[in-house]
Amino acid sequence: MMNWFWKNDSNRQMRVLYGTTNPAKLYSMRQAVSGLGLEIIGLRELNLPIPQVEESGKDPLINAELKARAYYEAFHLPVFSCDSGLYFEELADSEQPGTHVRRVNGKELTDEEMTAHYAGLARLHGGRLTGYYRNAICFVLDGEHIFRSMDQSLSTEKFILSDTPHERKVKGFPLDRLSIDIKTGKYYYDMPEYEVAQSTFEGTRKFFEKVLVTL
Repeated sequence: MMNWFWKNDSNRQMRVLYGTTNPAKLYSMRQAVSGLGLEIIGLRELNLPIPQVEESGKDPLINAELKARAYYEAFHLPVFSCDSGLYFEELADSEQPGTHVRRVNGKELTDEEMTAHYAGLARLHGGRLTGYYRNAICFVLDGEHIFRSMDQSLSTEKFILSDTPHERKVKGFPLDRLSIDIKTGKYYYDMPEYEVAQSTFEGTRKFFEKVLVTL
């Protein structure tokens, strides 16, 4: 077990790889697990070739596990990966983005293309859609210890997707430009970051708290 830890200012900490190259997601995850004794690093910080993982799963949990296992095999570090599915109340099952949030008609969209695509989708439904993200996480500690969750606590609260983008842009989070909080009627970009992510922050934190208790 001690191989998972190192000493830093007399504190016992675990160095954990987060299977992402997205700096915005890396920052958000560090905020979510702050104070738990986890040192979160991203794939790019390894300065090693990053394996391409085909996210072929039918739901976010399968994709999260595919990625986590692949990165563990490549780097032999404790690693976790996350995946999300986007769903709208107004759309039929066959129309749901699901796990293919960024891939439309076989094409991987840029941030700008995503904003334009989903704004257009909202426009087809009167200028707004009611959506939520179902999120999953898989943590591979080693070859024998694998932890998974797609608990409801990891899902976001429902929000409004507007057809009118906010003027602000944050790389890696293009749909936040279209997202409006149902309770306040404010764009996400006009709210504090923690307030927007509070529901998923709490779910992610509880996941890691449960994992750490077992070690």
